[in-house]
Amino acid sequence: MSADDLYREIILDPYRSPRNTRRGVEGAIAVKHDNPLCGDELHLAVDVQSGGLADVAFDGRGCSISQASASMMTEAVRGMSVADALGLTETVRQMMHGEPPPEDLGDLMALEGVAKFPVRVKCALLAWMALKDALGQSTEAP
Repeated sequence: MSADDLYREIILDPYRSPRNTRRGVEGAIAVKHDNPLCGDELHLAVDVQSGGLADVAFDGRGCSISQASASMMTEAVRGMSVADALGLTETVRQMMHGEPPPEDLGDLMALEGVAKFPVRVKCALLAWMALKDALGQSTEAP
């Protein structure tokens, strides 16, 4: 399997079978972000308890990269501390702007290729910026 095939597989799988999709999580912080340039839309719900992300869910519509990135984000940050989730968000943001990540991020490394397509960066970062916004509203933020 070539690197391009692997990239497509890792991106297309969560797009076709998104994880953690539902709107609203009881007691969660809810935010809505959109990309007016392409119409991507995302509703994110983050339940922060005892300094950690107890639950993360999203609902939205948009291009494959925005929805795949949202699914991958929810999988990656569930159970993390608020500080670690914010740190991962910044690492992913930098990676999508062409900075090599300081460590192997597993399947999230597939998002590294987005840096080659600047018009897609905002699509791929939509969920991550929504997470940053939600965690900024948490009273349990570091």
